[in-house]
Amino acid sequence: MPRHIAIVEDEPLIRANYVEALTRLGFEVRGYASRADAQTAFAQRMPDLVIIDVGLGDEPEGGFELCRTLRTQAPTLPILFLTARDSDFDVISGLRLGADDYLAKDVSLHQLAARINALLRRMEALRQPVAADSIFAQGLLKLETERMRVTWNSIDVPLTVTEFWMVHTLVRFPGHVKSRDQLMRDAQVVVDDATITSHIKRIRKKFIAIDPAFDAIDTVHGAGYRWKA
Repeated sequence: MPRHIAIVEDEPLIRANYVEALTRLGFEVRGYASRADAQTAFAQRMPDLVIIDVGLGDEPEGGFELCRTLRTQAPTLPILFLTARDSDFDVISGLRLGADDYLAKDVSLHQLAARINALLRRMEALRQPVAADSIFAQGLLKLETERMRVTWNSIDVPLTVTEFWMVHTLVRFPGHVKSRDQLMRDAQVVVDDATITSHIKRIRKKFIAIDPAFDAIDTVHGAGYRWKA
């Protein structure tokens, strides 16, 4: 049975393009032009994954409001922001509201599909018993590969899929410097150096929010990043 994806996007042409493209990939896709339309539909049937734009019609932050509502109704529902608003402030706002990932609209269809499939796999894995060989622990950190879950001192760190794979790359080889190219490759993203830097900043902020003394990620200038051994 195909997975049901909802796209909440106020621009008709963009919405139609994504509906068509994801339908070709085998998903059951429904598009909604506004927060109200989406909420009415979701009251009847909750999708398996939701893709949301931040600005919806006359609501500049309607997507954030929708995300907040959905997160209270369905705590584990995969929510992905796909928007032209990709400043650090907007990204962090979306993730704080509980979104699982945040992508710019210039992302390729291949990358978007990879993100969707990763989120759906994570949902499946959360329903399964934890396999011992999928757990990596070091100090206060515990990383569950199959569930794409990271905890610090037994507290969940709310990482996006992109951020999870970057942390995964660093912690699997503590003390080893990982270049920006290696982080991009392992996270399946193609971005510039500044975007990688932004991701690392957000990862640090999320750990620091749990533990103000967190300092496990080193910046090695001109080379990349490493997780302290």
